[in-house]
Amino acid sequence: MKELIEYILQFGNLNKQQIDLIASKATELELRKNEYFSEAGKIPTQVGFVVKGIIRICCYGNEGEEITKYFIDENRLVVDYENFDANLVSSDYLQAVTDCKLIVFSKRDWEELYNAIIGWDKIVSRAVQKAFQIHLERRTALVSEDAVTRYLSFMEKFPTLVNRVPQAYIASYLGITRFSLSRIRKNIH
Repeated sequence: MKELIEYILQFGNLNKQQIDLIASKATELELRKNEYFSEAGKIPTQVGFVVKGIIRICCYGNEGEEITKYFIDENRLVVDYENFDANLVSSDYLQAVTDCKLIVFSKRDWEELYNAIIGWDKIVSRAVQKAFQIHLERRTALVSEDAVTRYLSFMEKFPTLVNRVPQAYIASYLGITRFSLSRIRKNIH
């Protein structure tokens, strides 16, 4: 819980009562490797904070191929926020890459925090903006680079993930084949 409170306090001030209220609404969730936090075809119903583990956001392309869009590791919020907020069906899967421990809030509890804490909307907005900015910074570089540079960039931006995420997911994220990734890794290491 301490990690979550420290994370939230980056985006605004809270008093002890507000922090206690947040803690009272939070529950712990453990996901086993490959289990889903939320699934395509369903409305996302919870907001999570990753205490331990890695979640990936993925979808399926037109040819049925799995596409890894992003990774979320420790001390970050995990939610399909647009669909969660608008009560819309998601097209993405949020899947545990490793065994995960999360702190979660139900939709109802999250909305109660909005109603009870003055400025909660601003705190959430700043947190979502920061997450989106980080996501864009990490993705933008991958669009214009060759495969080797993309992998080197990935290693630089996600140093803690390289040895914790299956190579197939990394290759999918980088938009290359597993064979290409294997060859690149062999030449680099």
